[in-house]
Amino acid sequence: MRKIKQALYIAREGFRKWHRNSTIILCFLLAFIFCFLLSDKVMQFAQTYDTHLQGLEAFIWTFGDSQSVLAISILLLLLFSDMPNLSNEVPYFIVRTDRKTWMCGQILYLVSATFVFLLFIFAATIFLSAGRAYPANIWSDTAAILGYSDTGEKLAVPAFMKVMELTSPYRCTVHIFLLVTGYAVTMTSLILFLNLCRDNGGMIGGVIFSVFGVITNPDIIANWFGISMERMQIANILSGWISPLNHATYYMHNFGYDNLPRLWQSYMFFIVVSAILFVGSLIKVRNHSFRFTGT
Repeated sequence: MRKIKQALYIAREGFRKWHRNSTIILCFLLAFIFCFLLSDKVMQFAQTYDTHLQGLEAFIWTFGDSQSVLAISILLLLLFSDMPNLSNEVPYFIVRTDRKTWMCGQILYLVSATFVFLLFIFAATIFLSAGRAYPANIWSDTAAILGYSDTGEKLAVPAFMKVMELTSPYRCTVHIFLLVTGYAVTMTSLILFLNLCRDNGGMIGGVIFSVFGVITNPDIIANWFGISMERMQIANILSGWISPLNHATYYMHNFGYDNLPRLWQSYMFFIVVSAILFVGSLIKVRNHSFRFTGT
């Protein structure tokens, strides 16, 4: 119990550094701007055609495709580029506890900070669409128009028919939030582990992790393996299984009539990979050579 309290205190110290931290402020500001830029198209469409939105649809559309998930995850590189935090009080923490407890506190901070960041985005999208939103668990007329016509494609809004036909807004939101959280925690756990292996290794690894998600989209895979447009479904399946970014994309899952990953399989993928990286960090910190600057 004492070790748990110490880990919680170390995690709390990580959040205390957010006070008047220009990097943290910039990260959250960029996230809000991103949400505004995407949701503004939909709000203007709803005002033009005098339609309303379901309160969670702005969030669903914000993370409706892999590009949106990628854009938000890149902000996490800015938020966690210095993990683990080697501030002036770290030597005191390590002396009073031990390296394992200190690292557990860092992991706890990383996971909870990621959750807080995504919760902020969730609240921002709801706030931006509140003027024309309703709470009922029913897809809106705006979603129907965007999903069943080419209007959504013209506005670059990822409203997909499969999503609306097979689920409800509340359930869809829960799954999208969990998938994006799993992807974000996996990437940040990679940053933490690689920073322990090599200085600035986490930033390089995070960029490579993000680029891998980009280059494994179905179109690029089809070009790599010479897959014709008539057999594009094969490229979609390959991309859905090998790309972490597509594991975090809700509509790239098996809803009963294709061979894409099921939701629980994507959840297990993120949990297992994150757990392996966290265990690797706990092992690596035993012999890590700390270099502190300042007094």
